[in-house]
Amino acid sequence: MTVRIKICGVTRVEDAELAIGLGADIVGLNFFPASPRFVTLEQARRIRRALGNRCEVAGVFVNATRDYVEERRRALALDYLQFHGDEEDDALRGWPVKVIRAIRRNHIVASQPIECPHADFLLFDTWHPNLFGGTGQARPLRELNGLALDRVFLAGGLNADNVAEAVALRPYAVDVASGVESAPGLKDPAKLRSFILNAKSAG
Repeated sequence: MTVRIKICGVTRVEDAELAIGLGADIVGLNFFPASPRFVTLEQARRIRRALGNRCEVAGVFVNATRDYVEERRRALALDYLQFHGDEEDDALRGWPVKVIRAIRRNHIVASQPIECPHADFLLFDTWHPNLFGGTGQARPLRELNGLALDRVFLAGGLNADNVAEAVALRPYAVDVASGVESAPGLKDPAKLRSFILNAKSAG
């Protein structure tokens, strides 16, 4: 299986277009108002219209109400709902699209299996006491050796320099936001190009 590439925290049409043009498979739109990568529904509509059916689109939510999530799912024809907060299991149930449950831990090791029956995929991110993702903080990827990652989005401090090591672990997808930015929410073309090229070369 070829590892998929998700570019998250996209806020501009031109960044989405560049990501897809370079070979990204999934674009992530962040609907957490406190995030520097937050997009309004109207911004998201513009990006979604530009992308059409050329890629899949994930909506990122943090402790949002079900009505808030559903409005964006319908309006944008989202392919994934990514829950990145402290949501209870009930929040993950009953959706007609694929669900991603973010797991934020300092250490994820094979001796501590993660059970999440109501999610189609897990996203392994680096834990931060005050932030819900997008921190740029990396973990030692070697700690994931031996884990079955075929339904895991691997995130947390990825960039062009370490994405090949991440791809070698054979996750479902590699997921990047801050590692391809010049500023929060603004993708850097050179970093984006290098990240996607290195991910595809490693795959």
